[in-house]
Amino acid sequence: MKFKNMITNIFTIVLVSSLMDAGTLKGTVKYDGKPPKKKRLKMDADPVCGSSHSGAVYSENFKVSSEGFMEEALVYLKSVSYSGGTPSDPVVLDQQGCIYTPHVFGMIAGQDLLIKNSDATLHNIHSMPKVNKEFNFAMPKVVKEKTTTFKQSEPEPFYIKCDVHPWMKSWVFVSDHPYYAVTDASGNFSIEGIPAGKYDIVCWQEKFKNRPLTGTVTIGSGETTKDFTFKRPSKKK
Repeated sequence: MKFKNMITNIFTIVLVSSLMDAGTLKGTVKYDGKPPKKKRLKMDADPVCGSSHSGAVYSENFKVSSEGFMEEALVYLKSVSYSGGTPSDPVVLDQQGCIYTPHVFGMIAGQDLLIKNSDATLHNIHSMPKVNKEFNFAMPKVVKEKTTTFKQSEPEPFYIKCDVHPWMKSWVFVSDHPYYAVTDASGNFSIEGIPAGKYDIVCWQEKFKNRPLTGTVTIGSGETTKDFTFKRPSKKK
């Protein structure tokens, strides 16, 4: 009994110590340059899609405020040791107004992905991973929910598309740990509970998917700040 209590106490001390050493990473993602003109989506081919919106709908691949703050940029750490298991709650991807919501999201390998169809029309969900098995299935208007998953982590985000409505696209990052975040409308992100240590960090944005920003951060107890700025590529002379 004494040995068992000793082991329990040691485990508790290690757990408490690791939690005390865990830190939070915060930052802001901005864009330096004149943003490209918004591209209006043409939804006329499907009356259900067009009638779902009261006004014009624009492409979601580049969301930047007038102050230059970037929304839906993905920030994630690389090579983090994590043994916390897979979340029991699913990540939800909805098809609403013939638009995927959210447009960019993260999930842990093995976590359920609950795909919803809130539209009264046919959608076809087609994933394009590099490591996991590709899926491709239809969701008629009578099929409102379907659950699937990605069993392995991926090296970078990949997209899910609708073959019926070619403008529909959502980007997913399948990670082996929970230390990632997507920026809000003010370009802010926050990643909590990171184990103390030095890590490589990546900032990804759809328009810059082939040129993500990278760096390193040292995490300790308390808060660490890391900002990113994407710049418009210079024109070739």
